[in-house]
Amino acid sequence: MIDEKDCSERINALTLQDWQPLLALIPEIENTSKFGEWVGGGKNKEGVFYLPHFVPAPIVSKFLDIVYDIPIIIRFDWGSWNVGRKIANDESFNFDSIDLVTKCKLITAIVRNDRFCEGALGSAFESGLILKILKSIEKEVSAKKPT
Repeated sequence: MIDEKDCSERINALTLQDWQPLLALIPEIENTSKFGEWVGGGKNKEGVFYLPHFVPAPIVSKFLDIVYDIPIIIRFDWGSWNVGRKIANDESFNFDSIDLVTKCKLITAIVRNDRFCEGALGSAFESGLILKILKSIEKEVSAKKPT
């Protein structure tokens, strides 16, 4: 994870090559129709109830590995970040209107929320939110001039 205090410098220093593993997922995401499923749940033969759990599709697991490996996950108070919640819930939001750090904060909030609300990341894939963020990142980093 990246500390919030130096995240802008670190994220903006990433090259197109650094972003490539994440951006390479875009076509795979576009061609995926199911990003996971809820399995289990119910009552066993002893009468014990058990809860279902979410099993993510391989693309979701690959995405998680990559965002931590690059890294673009930012250590910040994502749970209190109401601006991010508003952006994520606005289906017509223009992600090109925000900077890379904010896009990474959105990814962070979604990924971290999934640890507390099982299936949240799968839902963000299903809704197209992750794809919109990634396409906006691709547009922004492809337009950057090499230094």
